[in-house]
Amino acid sequence: MADLLENYLQDSEGAGKVLVHARLLIRLAGLYAEIAPTHLARASRVANFKSGVVVIHADSGAIAAKLRQMAPTLVDQLSQRGIECSGVQVKVQARDQREPARAPAHKPLSVRTSAELTALSSSLPTSPLRRALEGLLARSAREE
Repeated sequence: MADLLENYLQDSEGAGKVLVHARLLIRLAGLYAEIAPTHLARASRVANFKSGVVVIHADSGAIAAKLRQMAPTLVDQLSQRGIECSGVQVKVQARDQREPARAPAHKPLSVRTSAELTALSSSLPTSPLRRALEGLLARSAREE
């Protein structure tokens, strides 16, 4: 079964073109990381290569502007490394910055801290601060 899949992926009539293009993009991404200044490479990435033009997605307009200024240098450097590159097109395409929500880290209260907060809470008149302290004490883990 694995041989059939590999044959299909390497077939020039089917997915082979996609595989070749994907390999070219991986190679371009590596070359781009070598050529571009580190701070610009971190804020951008190779998105595509079509008709001799490398398409780069930048995270912001400022990064895109700087990359557009560098386009002739990027073309020359890629050409010197064996890529038939006639131009660079830069587009602003911010990355999705959302990270999965993390459970908050619960650091247990020491016995002393717990006792001091309890005493403070008890000494306060009924108020939002007192309720907040009581809530904190109710939810907090305590060291034994």
